[in-house]
Amino acid sequence: MRKYLQIVDRHKASAGIRFANFFLDRIFIQVIYYSLIFIFAVIYAIIYGEELDTENNTVTFVFVFMYLAISFSYFYFMEYYLGKTIAKFITSTKVISIDGNKPTPKQIIARTFSRAVPFDSLSFLGQNGWHDSWSDTRVIDIKNYEAEKQTKSDIDSLGNKEIS
Repeated sequence: MRKYLQIVDRHKASAGIRFANFFLDRIFIQVIYYSLIFIFAVIYAIIYGEELDTENNTVTFVFVFMYLAISFSYFYFMEYYLGKTIAKFITSTKVISIDGNKPTPKQIIARTFSRAVPFDSLSFLGQNGWHDSWSDTRVIDIKNYEAEKQTKSDIDSLGNKEIS
């Protein structure tokens, strides 16, 4: 069981910021997806000299699989390696573990797969989103969180001698 820090919950991102993150991330995923589809269709047309048949069930399946792979990759790699997605860069938020540390790969995988649950995108309107609760992670306002951590560190170091 992870140690739960109250400082993490004090600096959770608001529901409005979470909605902005959701909306912006979906836009970025769509841009990536349609850019790859366009590139794929152009390459197909060059190689085969004909238009890609989007009515074909196989092509539809490939596109759906491609969308799911892009979504999973986007969230997993961005949140694991950077702690934030493009939307979180814009809103100055970050994903951290409830113990204040960087999330583990297992937590990020749980968080990413939890997004596939129907209505998960609406769950953040409550106390914590399901993908936060099930993975023991939180999305925090990074500036306020870091400021409080620095203040606490400064208070803890009062009275200590500085070595020059």
